[in-house]
Amino acid sequence: MLTIQAQSKIPTDYGLFTIYAFSENEKDWSPHLVLVAENTDYKKTVNVRFHSECITGEVFHSKKCECGQQLDAAMKYMSEKGGMIVYLRQEGRNIGIINKLKAYALQEQGLDTVEANLRLGLPADGRSFDVAVEMLNLLDVKEINMLTNNPDKMKSVENSRIILKSRIPLEIDSNEINAGYLVKKKDYFGHFLEKI
Repeated sequence: MLTIQAQSKIPTDYGLFTIYAFSENEKDWSPHLVLVAENTDYKKTVNVRFHSECITGEVFHSKKCECGQQLDAAMKYMSEKGGMIVYLRQEGRNIGIINKLKAYALQEQGLDTVEANLRLGLPADGRSFDVAVEMLNLLDVKEINMLTNNPDKMKSVENSRIILKSRIPLEIDSNEINAGYLVKKKDYFGHFLEKI
């Protein structure tokens, strides 16, 4: 059963957050996390971002994606307006860092992000957002505004008891490397992207 295994305050460049670790096992070294801005009011509609782990984009600032910039923008938004980031340990759309790097190598040979995953025998997107909804339920969140461009994240909430009030776009300008990746997200996955 998923439970809060630990929590602590964490001061960041964007302000003070409380971070919660969610897992079925307290010895889990890669638990899902929730960062809650200090000015969050659970009695009102809560701003929420479901964000999947991306070590290449967040830690190493890869230009292949916009994940790191999205996380930064979400932290800034939540700090200013209140809200939370549900940080899911689903690296590479849940294929893991090793397979993600294999997919990157195939992309260097001309395949796009979807073709590379499929060539490896992996799903185009292996993520589930049900666990994120479960975490919101455990935090007693009733109603949210969702910071996202991804319709699948919205559907996961719409199919739950949580009320989805609105979508807040989170678009990052493309660069010379990730423009094709963003087009694929829009055309294949149906992401709400207007800037490309």
